[in-house]
Amino acid sequence: MKERKPKNIFVQGPIAASFIADSIQKHSSKIDIGGHSIFLGQVRADKIDGKEVTSIEYTAYEDMALERMYTIREDIFKKYDLTCMHVYHSLGIVKAGEISLFVFTSSAHRKAAIDACEETVERLKAELPVWGKELLTDETYHWKENPQTP
Repeated sequence: MKERKPKNIFVQGPIAASFIADSIQKHSSKIDIGGHSIFLGQVRADKIDGKEVTSIEYTAYEDMALERMYTIREDIFKKYDLTCMHVYHSLGIVKAGEISLFVFTSSAHRKAAIDACEETVERLKAELPVWGKELLTDETYHWKENPQTP
């Protein structure tokens, strides 16, 4: 029996646009795919008590998060007819305007890809032990109210 091994979803720092583009390009050879859905979570420069968010520092209980992501992935593949799913989440400092979450689903038909992507993002936000600490312009920190993903 093959040993089950959760895939690492974590990236140190922001997720580069070139990485996202390469991920999309790699799927051009998969001719059974008819639809992709992509969610990109970007750090916002929110205003908090008159101060602007300059970045978010993401931390996680990594082993627990990877186990939970494995379960989410299995559930989503059982529910939707997907060809593939890729999830990447930043750890460490991500500046305002940079990407901290990349979810990419693919299927033969668009509806499955779109629905699976949306449900995956919502489950990540609700279930993964990932926290964001917002760094403000005066170099103080503010914990996000919903500390998971953006």
